[in-house]
Amino acid sequence: MNRQDAKGVVLTGYYMNSDSLQPHPGVNCVEEADPSVPSRRTGHYNVQNRSKNAAGKPPYNRCNSQDSLDMDVFWKEVESIGEADTGPKEEVQLKVADEGEHEEAWLTEAGLATLFQESDPDDSDDSKAMLSTLTRTQAAAVEKRVELLKQTMRKRNKQYHVPDVREIFKPPQGSTADPEETQRLGQDSQATERSENGKRDVASSDKAMGNGACPPADQSTLNLETDLNLEVSFAEQALSYRERSKGVESQSQSESEAEDKLPNFKVPPDKTGRTKIGDLAPQDMKMVRRLVLIEMTALFDMGKIDWKSNKVVKLKEKESGLFGVPLATLLEQDQRRVPGTKVPLILQRLISHIEEEGLDTEGLLRIPGVAIRVKALVQELEARFYEGTFSWETLKQHDAASILKFFIRELPHPLLTVEYLSAFISVLKLPTNKQQLQALNLLVLLLPETSRDTLKALMEFFQRVIDHKEQNKMTLNNVAVVMAPNIFMFKGFRNKITEQQEFSMATGTASIVRLLIQYQNLLWTIPRFIINQVREQNTEKQKQKKASKEKGMKRLLKKMTHDRDKPDKQERNTSESDSSQGFIRVQAPEFSKVSMAVQLTEDLQASDILARFLSQESPVPVKREDLCLYEIGGNIKERCLDEEAYMKALLELNPSAEWVIRATQR
Repeated sequence: MNRQDAKGVVLTGYYMNSDSLQPHPGVNCVEEADPSVPSRRTGHYNVQNRSKNAAGKPPYNRCNSQDSLDMDVFWKEVESIGEADTGPKEEVQLKVADEGEHEEAWLTEAGLATLFQESDPDDSDDSKAMLSTLTRTQAAAVEKRVELLKQTMRKRNKQYHVPDVREIFKPPQGSTADPEETQRLGQDSQATERSENGKRDVASSDKAMGNGACPPADQSTLNLETDLNLEVSFAEQALSYRERSKGVESQSQSESEAEDKLPNFKVPPDKTGRTKIGDLAPQDMKMVRRLVLIEMTALFDMGKIDWKSNKVVKLKEKESGLFGVPLATLLEQDQRRVPGTKVPLILQRLISHIEEEGLDTEGLLRIPGVAIRVKALVQELEARFYEGTFSWETLKQHDAASILKFFIRELPHPLLTVEYLSAFISVLKLPTNKQQLQALNLLVLLLPETSRDTLKALMEFFQRVIDHKEQNKMTLNNVAVVMAPNIFMFKGFRNKITEQQEFSMATGTASIVRLLIQYQNLLWTIPRFIINQVREQNTEKQKQKKASKEKGMKRLLKKMTHDRDKPDKQERNTSESDSSQGFIRVQAPEFSKVSMAVQLTEDLQASDILARFLSQESPVPVKREDLCLYEIGGNIKERCLDEEAYMKALLELNPSAEWVIRATQR
């Protein structure tokens, strides 16, 4: 039932996939002691005394090792949230997905709706191009969803035909596999051996993180540096790891505990440069998102994790204001005031105010502001923020931090989104730190741009707080446990889970926030194997387009085919002929530069070209950090290059590309 309070704000309902909220198997827990006996382990925060116990629900279990993350801080934060979020608690409206609905939605989001319904020919060509580039684990993930949908359609007696997608991936009759694919998989296997070597990979023990138990107290990362392979499909690496792990006994408790520190992951140098979110054109990012969804699902399949996205019940939402407004709506109104805004102005201002007051304050983010005063300040901000009349100089630092956390909690949709919240929670079921980090990388890429940019701003702020831990006593673990309930326990969430589920999630959600903060520089990177698949798709679509064009032209102008193709070939090879002569042409039309020839050498990097461009006599009215060298055309629509990218390696990868210097908004 839709409910509305006196202010006319209607709460949003969620369908939660409860499977992901169940306690992880194998948790080393004991039944909670009598809550009437005060102790630090049971907590003084009356966590068990919620109204649910009045309904006769059984007490929940607590993990013996919870003190390693100082979970008392977590439950204290939960109590503080309860005190701050006063007012009537509305029931959340739930909607259970119909059978087969998830598979239809998944295939549609992956750009493969043509596998179960009639569609535009262009969409069919796009689907064929995508299917031709999938790895074996990605193909298996697609097959699984199509088969599940077929079974549902048979039950429904649907008239339209769902093709057997396995035929698409079947090797030609008379051959065991495509030689090119065999070679690629062989290379994948060798690279996987290097990156997933059991002695180098630091397992996040099933007992420590993957199965819902607790990481240790805040410690420095391991001295051992572990390579994070971005060139091979994560699911393929997981498959190789699983095959090597067959018959291998699980680690002992002592080994598990010794390896539970967060490893110092590093990405090996890539001569073609790393690709960050925001470096690609929207057309290529659309393909990235589809591939990432398939890859993430394949990775979960390798971990035997049955993940399904949650469903949101569409209800009326606030259309203006600061708090309780959807991120997209809030950013739209902010962009009318400040074009190009990617993070809500109120959040930016709260962060800058906290930093202006100094990050050395002990207990920053942990110590709450005065609840009554914070509530009044929220109302004052609603009325005066956009007018510019709010008195920031009187805002106390702890109050500002409490308002920041309130802003996150009040979002009508959780920051990690309804669709992927259960997937974030399920990440810790994967067997190694590396696979968990890879899954988080994919999930960050799947988030809507508004959530992703806001999450990044928060993670960067949390890291700056942690950088002052010697003074403010806010270590990585402390920040993680304080912020986890604010990020994961959105409005109405606690009313729909049991206390056992809530405790099972507590350490897990804190661990996820810890990973998001610790590895944020890696998580906002697009893996190279995904970029390579985008290039392959673009190449395949160009071939299809050319073949279709030639087929039509041959019917009408058979004699002109040779003449028509000749100039195209010459035009296509212009940049290739330049590079064969030992130089490349770089254009900068935005700055009235026709082109400049740059000598091509083994050591030439994108940064060298930008430096040469800025050294020319005519001044450029743009800061150095706002300039980017773009790779345009060929097998990529558009890509802002990493300054450490080597131009010769890029030319070998994309010989038909053009090189253009433009201003960009980072």
